[in-house]
Amino acid sequence: MTSAHSAALSQTTYAADRLRPVRIWLYVMAAFVLLMVVVGGITRLTESGLSITSWKPISGTIPPLSDADWQAEFDAYKQIPQYEVNNSWMTIDDFKVIFFWEYLHRLLGRLLGVLFAVPFVVFLVQRRFTAQLAWPLFGLFILGGFQGALGWWMVSSGLTELTSVSQYRLAAHLTAASLLFIALIYVPRSLEPRRVDGYVTSRNSWWATILLVLIIFQIGAGAFVAGLDAGMGYNTWPLMDGAIIPDGLGAMQPLWRNLFENALTVQFIHRGIAYLIIAYMAVLLWRQHRAGGFAGVHGWLPRLGLLVLLQVALGIATLLTAVPISLAVGHQALAFMLAGATMAYIADMRRVGR
Repeated sequence: MTSAHSAALSQTTYAADRLRPVRIWLYVMAAFVLLMVVVGGITRLTESGLSITSWKPISGTIPPLSDADWQAEFDAYKQIPQYEVNNSWMTIDDFKVIFFWEYLHRLLGRLLGVLFAVPFVVFLVQRRFTAQLAWPLFGLFILGGFQGALGWWMVSSGLTELTSVSQYRLAAHLTAASLLFIALIYVPRSLEPRRVDGYVTSRNSWWATILLVLIIFQIGAGAFVAGLDAGMGYNTWPLMDGAIIPDGLGAMQPLWRNLFENALTVQFIHRGIAYLIIAYMAVLLWRQHRAGGFAGVHGWLPRLGLLVLLQVALGIATLLTAVPISLAVGHQALAFMLAGATMAYIADMRRVGR
């Protein structure tokens, strides 16, 4: 081994050691976002999201501490349509249950900001990363803050006229969360020092990217299903309302409204994208099998195929059992994990031969 080679190897090891805490930190942030998705799903399914009717980023960290504080929160909730139309039977004890989930969701969001900002500053002072990496990381922090603003924008849609949040804003909020999550997977994965084996062409990357786009679209479509409570109806499979293609898909005028506001159409689209993802995944596996198998980086593909099958099975089970919280939350979380695994595959392909 030449002295130049030894010096290069030593420098690479040094850089890898300095970035290891950064990678762990970002993976922990990704796990934290996934936890927020789970709590957010429970918040949605328990119809708790409108229980806090104001947005106080700092003072809102402290929950009600006295009977008077609780009564003030309950009185504020009584002023919105959800209480008047759906929950006028509630006592203050019932209100405390739904308040807990929304409060926990918001608290986790604040904690996420702190857990991102403080280590970022510490690592910056320690010079663990260069400005070239610092700016993308700062962008992730901004994206996280934007996600919080989207959350309040979503909640505010249900405070005046609607009895729940707008499905459009819910889809924006959940889709933004998925983008933040996959970014928190991609960045540390791309910083891994280990060499990745395999043969990769530009087509491999493009095919995997298309799969990721389909999964993100499906997450957004799932948000419309949740926003309209579309999963509460048409609880049969494979037939839907007694047919493969049910009547009434275009019942609303203008026709575009059916894509986002007709519960039948929205659920039909969600099913259709699932079938498309299954078919697309099968083609990916077939192509790679013919191209040389699943050694090296392409070992991700069988795992992705398994995750797709599990996700579809969980989706069908959720539908057939009329959306129990445990299955519905698992279905949503697994969708994020599938997106994250696909992004890890893409990141690893870009590290082949590096």
